Amino acid sequence: MVKRSVELAEAGEWARSVLEGKHSAREVGLAACRKTIQHCAASIRAVHREEWDRATDLADAAQAHLQRAQEALASHPDIRYAGFLHDAAKEYAEARITMAFVRGEPLPLAAGLGVEVQAYLNGLAEAASELRRYILDLLRRGRSDETAARSEELLGAMDEVYSLLVTVDFPDAVTGGLRRTTDALRAVLERTRGDLTLSLVQTRLLDEIRQNRTSDP
Repeated sequence: MVKRSVELAEAGEWARSVLEGKHSAREVGLAACRKTIQHCAASIRAVHREEWDRATDLADAAQAHLQRAQEALASHPDIRYAGFLHDAAKEYAEARITMAFVRGEPLPLAAGLGVEVQAYLNGLAEAASELRRYILDLLRRGRSDETAARSEELLGAMDEVYSLLVTVDFPDAVTGGLRRTTDALRAVLERTRGDLTLSLVQTRLLDEIRQNRTSDP
């Protein structure tokens, strides 16, 4: 008959081994996710400065870190779905989608990015919100027909993203808090619409004033 102490010793050794593996995977995953988020934030800043090569390099680096985290946590679903991997994947989706919107490139899809649907949709919403900053930067650079057309195009993209996301009617537990992110996008969209409308009206008024001055005898 096996002694109870021997059984407990074996059980304890097994448990420690399993937990050690989980702990190591978590540490690798956390570090890789932090680097993913840092590189994504830097990539988005580079997009706003129109430093395309740097933005792409940073997004590529973020992708490598995200893949490392995914691989480290693949065998540990209890840790994989703790939340930090989702946040990193969302930031990565945001970085790639923001660049695509600003550069007028095809929209990256979740499968191509290697992220799950919840991270993709939340990243899509946040990428649309990022367009507000780019639109305001365009308006600050100068008012022209080209600037106005580009700004309205980006505002249209924001509107289309919002129109899509409001149709994704599932509980937050399923969508990763998408409703809250969509509500935030709506507020950003309306502020941007107001700012752009005001800018366009001011531009038209200035143009009319100049025309009237030149036409006066």
